[in-house]
Amino acid sequence: MKRIVFFFLFLFVTLLSLSACDSSSETRRVVGQLESDRIELTADYAEPIIERRVREGEAVVAGQLLLRQDDSRIVAQLAKADAAMEQAQARLDELIRGPREEQILAERANVVGAQRELEFRQIEYERAVEVHERQLASPESRDRAKAALDAARASLELREARLKELLTGTTVEELRQAESTLRQTQAAVSILVVEQGRHRFVAPVDGIVDSILFETGERPGLGQPAIIMLGGSQPFVRVYVQEEMRVSITPGTRARIFVDGLETPLDGRVRWIASEAAFTPYFSLTEHDRGRLTFFAKIDLLVERDRLPDGVPVEVEFLPGTEDR
Repeated sequence: MKRIVFFFLFLFVTLLSLSACDSSSETRRVVGQLESDRIELTADYAEPIIERRVREGEAVVAGQLLLRQDDSRIVAQLAKADAAMEQAQARLDELIRGPREEQILAERANVVGAQRELEFRQIEYERAVEVHERQLASPESRDRAKAALDAARASLELREARLKELLTGTTVEELRQAESTLRQTQAAVSILVVEQGRHRFVAPVDGIVDSILFETGERPGLGQPAIIMLGGSQPFVRVYVQEEMRVSITPGTRARIFVDGLETPLDGRVRWIASEAAFTPYFSLTEHDRGRLTFFAKIDLLVERDRLPDGVPVEVEFLPGTEDR
């Protein structure tokens, strides 16, 4: 009889302890759901869409082309800027090389011709003065000869200055101006290259194409979302942690995720937990009110498997003391 009483007493104590463990485990659980970071890719230009590379629900990787807008206008501007850059580069190369020998020879010949012209005009002027002194010609003829002589003298000075410029070579100021012009054209080309790239919608991160808001041929407005992605290879868990659990949970705390539809729990790690409560009474924090405080937290799934769907309910059991740094 004593043995039977002892057996039932032992069984009662065992069941009570198991019940206490289950209750303790349940109190450490919070409910939430799977969510993903929502990424909106907006249009920088109001140009028609000419190509769709992906479908809704398709998994994509960072850098993958999703949509493409018509960029013919920017391509024409880029060709014009390239031509201007080539012209500026050629001018700089010319200044660095200096004048060609043929140019110097041609300018020397021009100087000689200007000297001959000046000598001829000098003779013509002296003859016009002599004729005028004999009162055989009008003052106008003398004045015309003087004007022609002055023009010949100015032409010779100009030719000599040009020859001197060619013999001296390129000045530092001319080189700086040419280099500055080249840098300006290069910057213009770089800007247009960036603008051309903005006619292409590229995945910024790995994720899922959630929705495409425009069909081929449609023209999105400036700044209007054209495609929406769900970022990450897996969704994260969105939960609200009760006030009494907050002190034991920090970023890096490990957790077990119980997903509806999966038999085994998944490993997780707290990514972030809010420093301010979702509910804060404005009058006082009584013991009753403190029990109503919750803190929003995000938990990353530490699994390598097919992507889980968003919106699925989950339960989270935190494992304090298992922080990853």
